[in-house]
Amino acid sequence: MTYQTILEFKTAGRGTTDITDAVADAVAASGLRVGLAHLFVQHTSCSLTITENADPDVRRDLETIMARLAPDGSPAYRHDAEGPDDMAAHARSMLTATSLSVPVGGGRLLLGTWQGIYLWEHRTAPHRRRVVLTVL
Repeated sequence: MTYQTILEFKTAGRGTTDITDAVADAVAASGLRVGLAHLFVQHTSCSLTITENADPDVRRDLETIMARLAPDGSPAYRHDAEGPDDMAAHARSMLTATSLSVPVGGGRLLLGTWQGIYLWEHRTAPHRRRVVLTVL
């Protein structure tokens, strides 16, 4: 059996949005007890990550690191169709991941104690983002 749904999230602009509960609820609704939850974000300027869910400083520090790797408005960029954060957002997406997989057991996500699933918005403005969840 396979289950698929599209989850929609509104971001607040650059930074992480915890989507763990929404994904867990959808996995539970799938009725599948054992398998794999696969997530795919349908955009080129945000990404998905599994990271520390207890200390928000971890996510802030990751943002600091990413700002060093892909700074906004670099004069070296040619693509700036949607503003100075446009190319940086695409680069950040390439440096991270647009999909991830999490094992499912007992009808729930088998995340570690300190792990959460995050939608990482790389644009500075809020956006609506779509994540395809497939449970196999």
